[in-house]
Amino acid sequence: MLTSVDTDLIRVLADPLRLQIVTLLAKETLCTTHLVEETGARQTNLSNHLRVLREAGIVETEPCGRFTYYKLRADVIASLAGQFAELAESARSAAGNKRSCP
Repeated sequence: MLTSVDTDLIRVLADPLRLQIVTLLAKETLCTTHLVEETGARQTNLSNHLRVLREAGIVETEPCGRFTYYKLRADVIASLAGQFAELAESARSAAGNKRSCP
């Protein structure tokens, strides 16, 4: 049964740039330089968003020489998707429920 959807993760992913970063990382592991090129964001702005994503547990880092690569944690996204799937199932099941007005 659905307890609640993770509102903290939703808040983190609600930012358009962070969602764009997550979408890019869903396709491949990228370093900050790649993400700057792909998004057009300034490096400092991008680093701040990556920090938020990392602290939320959505991405993980992989040091590689003087670069840091970022990888999407698919399990976190799958968990959030599962929560939404449960919410949708609950809504389908309750479609006929209607509370009467006093």
